[in-house]
Amino acid sequence: MSRAELMGLLLAFIARLITGAQGHWKGCPPTAQQRIYFANHQSHLDWVLIWAALPKDLRTMTRPIAAKDYWTSSPFKHWLTHEVFHAVYVSRQRTDDQDPLEPLVEALTSGDSLVIFPEGTRSNKGDPQAFKSGLFHLAEQFPDVELIPAWIDNVQRVMPKGEVVPVPILCTVTFGAPMHLESGEDKAAFLERARDAVIALRPRVN
Repeated sequence: MSRAELMGLLLAFIARLITGAQGHWKGCPPTAQQRIYFANHQSHLDWVLIWAALPKDLRTMTRPIAAKDYWTSSPFKHWLTHEVFHAVYVSRQRTDDQDPLEPLVEALTSGDSLVIFPEGTRSNKGDPQAFKSGLFHLAEQFPDVELIPAWIDNVQRVMPKGEVVPVPILCTVTFGAPMHLESGEDKAAFLERARDAVIALRPRVN
């Protein structure tokens, strides 16, 4: 077993130890088929939590999106995201002729699954912000790839803003039913429907 594989097992264990990283599959089973998991975005730990909540065989084919400038700023960060998580790097600062979706399209074309956060930025509380258009364009280009909404709960309390030491808090990831872009559905209607699908998975407070 390689160092990267050992680190992956260790990080999954630590994530589950600190957060529980419980995955609830309410709308679909955790099967090994190509998917785009899209979720609310509250913390830098979001993609780690989703990754840890997936069964081991799905982790190897599921790649998170990572900001290239931040996650390659040190040799360790680069090794961690590239060798352990097999992240897809995206540039937050681009020239006008660069397609921001190009690395995601390449990953999907090669058969990988993705974890994305359509808000594009973190929202610490409340409902997700309006989804950006990337999810729509990916759904349009890859109609056979299942789109799986997910709600991440409590992760913002694990790593409060400004803190560097995680706090043990039980977190959950609830995965919903697959969805696809419908025939003739326009961008605004699709993005609103996708956002509603994520919000519908939020645990109800009794």
